[in-house]
Amino acid sequence: MPNIKSAIKRVKTSEKRRALNASQKSALRSAVKSADQAIAGTDVEAAKAALIAATKKLDKAATKGLIHKNAASRKKSRLAKKLNALSAQA
Repeated sequence: MPNIKSAIKRVKTSEKRRALNASQKSALRSAVKSADQAIAGTDVEAAKAALIAATKKLDKAATKGLIHKNAASRKKSRLAKKLNALSAQA
């Protein structure tokens, strides 16, 4: 444990930041997974809504530096591609 006041503060803030990042990343993964499951289903409207929610989370995570912007773009693109294939089938 650090003795210097600024180092003590740095430990506290980095722990808060780590916890916040972990929860946001978990919510992001959940949104992407639920979108993937909705697309795997048959309801196109539910899949579109889930895609919009996942896209919003991905954009926000990329903006905040939680994930790289190219990673967010790649995930959005893959989800949209799956949705378009589902829409073409229906």
